[in-house]
Amino acid sequence: MSFHEELRLDLPGYAYERMAEHIAGRIASGELELNTPLPSERRLAEEYGVSLGTARHATKLLRFRGLVVTVRSKGTYIADRRERPPAEREDQ
Repeated sequence: MSFHEELRLDLPGYAYERMAEHIAGRIASGELELNTPLPSERRLAEEYGVSLGTARHATKLLRFRGLVVTVRSKGTYIADRRERPPAEREDQ
């Protein structure tokens, strides 16, 4: 089964939000390990069967949620939210 079929990207709404939720689930499950590179936006677009723009929006949403960090000229990495100082954590 492709990611496209699994996520039902053909339903009304924003595909990038569903894609970001799916990637967040992969992070939570440990499939995408903390402090490791997130696949490139181009690769994510291919995996999920979406446009590069949709993959970019999904990555931007993940970054906004603090699930990934982008290091200029290096790439995007799965954020280890446990390493943030207590004052920056959302649960406090």
